[in-house]
Amino acid sequence: MSFLNPAGPIADIQRLHFYEVLGILVLLVAIPIFVLTPWFVWRYRYGAKGPRYTPKWDFFWPLELATWGGPVAIVAVLAFILWRDTHAIDPYRPLPSDQRPLRIQVVGYDWKWLFIYPDQGIATIGMLAIPAGRPLALQLTSATVMQSLLIPALGSQIYAMGGMVTQLHLEAAKPGRFMGENTMFNGRGFQQEQFTAVAMPAAAFQAWVNTVRATGIPLNARVLQAISRRSTHADLSAALPNAKAPDGTIYLTDASAALFPDVVKATKAGTSVELRHAGTHATTGAPPLALASAAVVTRKRP
Repeated sequence: MSFLNPAGPIADIQRLHFYEVLGILVLLVAIPIFVLTPWFVWRYRYGAKGPRYTPKWDFFWPLELATWGGPVAIVAVLAFILWRDTHAIDPYRPLPSDQRPLRIQVVGYDWKWLFIYPDQGIATIGMLAIPAGRPLALQLTSATVMQSLLIPALGSQIYAMGGMVTQLHLEAAKPGRFMGENTMFNGRGFQQEQFTAVAMPAAAFQAWVNTVRATGIPLNARVLQAISRRSTHADLSAALPNAKAPDGTIYLTDASAALFPDVVKATKAGTSVELRHAGTHATTGAPPLALASAAVVTRKRP
C-alpha cells in the first residue's frame, strides 16, 4: 500500500529519501525551534534581570551566522539529496539487471487501465501481472485526458497523456499483491480506476500467460469499442462476460503490438483507431485479428 513498506528497488530509494529529508528537517529545523523557543521565553520573560539592556545594539556576528547559515545549510543539503535521488530513480532509466526487461504498454481509459503485453500477444484489464525479480519497461499513454499511474509499493508515479508516450521502469523484488491506481481526478469513475499488481515467480508468470491465451477473448474491434466507452471495470465486465476471469480480471488475446502506437497517433490527431492485421504471433501462434481495419473512435474531453 505504501513506499514505506517497499517491495522493489525504486520504492527502497524513495523510502530512504523520505527518511533522509525527514531527519534533516528534524535536526536542522524542528530541534532548534523546540529547544530555543522555551529558552527565549524564559530568558526574556517579563521581569528577568539576566539580559543586558542594549537599546543601540545593531549587529552581532553569531546571530547573523545562525540566521543566514541555518537556511543556507538546509537548502544546500536538501538540494544535493534531491539532485542525487532524482537521477537515481529517473523513471526513464532502465534498471540494472542481467535479465531482459518485460515490455508492457499501458493505455489509460475512462475509467480503467489496459495493460498490453506485446511480446506475449495478450492484454488485461484490472490486473497487472509481473514476474518477480525481473525489471519492467512500461510505456504509457492515455486515450482520453491526462491520467497518473501509481503503484505505491513499487515506487514512482508518472503521467499518461493523450497523444504522448511516457516511460516507467519498475521491478518487484518479491512475489506479492500491490495496489495500483490513477491518482489524477478524471471524472465520476475516478475512484474505481484501480488495479492489482501481482508479482509472481517466473514459472508462475509463464503459466499465467498460458492461462490468458487459453481463456481470453480476442481483442477485436467490438471489444476495443467497448473498452473505449466511458465505463468502469465493473461495467466493462458486464459488457464482456466471456472475458472475465474468476478473479474479476478481463483477459484478452490477439493483442497486436501495433495497437499502442495507433492509439497514440489517433488520440493526438483526434481520429479513430484502426485495428491493423496482427498476423500470426511469433511466440503464441495465435491467429490474426478477426477484423483488420475496423475503426474505433478515441475521445477527447475538454
